[in-house]
Amino acid sequence: MTPQSTFMVLAPIDPRREAELRGLLASMNDAPGRVNAGNALIPFAEFDTLHFARFVILDDKTQEDVRVYGLPVRTYPLYLAFLGDIDGDRNAFLGKLVKRAGRGLQSIFSCCEGFASDTDLVAWMKDHETASAAAYVNWRGRTVRRIREEAALKAALDEYVGSHVPALTGIPPREILSKLQQFVNAEKSAGRLALSDEDPTPMGWWIRNALHLIGIPLLFLLALPLLIVIAPILLIRLRRLEKTDVELCSRVDQAYSDALALLEDCDVTNQFNAMASRKPGLVRLWTLLGILATVDYAARHIVRHGRLGRIRTIHFARWVLLDGRKRGVFFSNYDGTVESYMDDFINKAGFGLNAIFCNAIGYPRTNWLVLDGCSDEQKYRSFLRRHTLPSQVWYKAYPGLTAIDLERNRRIREGLQSSSMSEQEAREWVALL
Repeated sequence: MTPQSTFMVLAPIDPRREAELRGLLASMNDAPGRVNAGNALIPFAEFDTLHFARFVILDDKTQEDVRVYGLPVRTYPLYLAFLGDIDGDRNAFLGKLVKRAGRGLQSIFSCCEGFASDTDLVAWMKDHETASAAAYVNWRGRTVRRIREEAALKAALDEYVGSHVPALTGIPPREILSKLQQFVNAEKSAGRLALSDEDPTPMGWWIRNALHLIGIPLLFLLALPLLIVIAPILLIRLRRLEKTDVELCSRVDQAYSDALALLEDCDVTNQFNAMASRKPGLVRLWTLLGILATVDYAARHIVRHGRLGRIRTIHFARWVLLDGRKRGVFFSNYDGTVESYMDDFINKAGFGLNAIFCNAIGYPRTNWLVLDGCSDEQKYRSFLRRHTLPSQVWYKAYPGLTAIDLERNRRIREGLQSSSMSEQEAREWVALL
């Protein structure tokens, strides 16, 4: 298995060069929301381990909410975020990225503060890396290579079945499977199909994953006596804060919403960014950190492959805390429309959504952390739309394929490699076609 990793380079933009930066990023797109994967600055398609990538200018439009909430408004720098989801080691990927697209990256990052013409690009990017507080991978170990090979396999099988309907009609499913196995073996022998074996899982990853799996529960057990004393106090204090929270769910500016819509629904998969300021106080900070740590642990060790709770449409997602944990950003890559995405969270993961976002200024008022909140759909949708940020550049390595498609293609491949199937199993496998 080749595990996935992520990177995020975050740097303040030189205010004098903001317009130039926006122009550079716009030049990477063929049309709004449609990146040219072979653009001259960063030819994303040439990196065969890159799943998703984006450039986002973190232009927080909701600082006025902070003032209304009764807090002093802070002046934050305008950040450029460059992030991606990759197969294998991120340091190795960054090295390849700089080697192939160094000039393009220099052109982009030269618009950021602290970047000079003689700057060591790899070292600068590593110095400006920002870790995620929590992250989710739809199917750890499913590489870009595997996705593309399985998509090609599905297309070849579709073509074969479509041209052999009379010969395949009326015969038992196991016989259909046998004929398709013979067809695929012939295609592989002729070099028209490739189904590569998986690389060995790096030993370092196994060790780190085992330490995380065991270490977090051990730390929890060690802290349990203290938590038993503190938790009731925190919960009571949290409930008092909830009762007095200020809701700031006014309707989003229509022009801003229309501009966001231009970047949405350009493919079966979409990008999403949401930024907000954290409510003040240690109670809110500890609550947020505890919830994000729980989400991160569950995503790595507990939830089923392909599912974040009951949501099956998310490919990759991450939560990142910025500016001394006073602000946070949520990034994701999801299938479907933004409306269906919000519906998924409300109906399938509302308690988790509330637990995280109730700590953001302006979120609909919650009740004991997980109740109410997003159940007021109109307020939740207004809140989320006002906090949504556009991606100036967004890349997906396998356009047209949803997470459900990837799971189906995996099952098709595994069925072809099976040496024995019952008639019922074969019937279910044939139904995938």
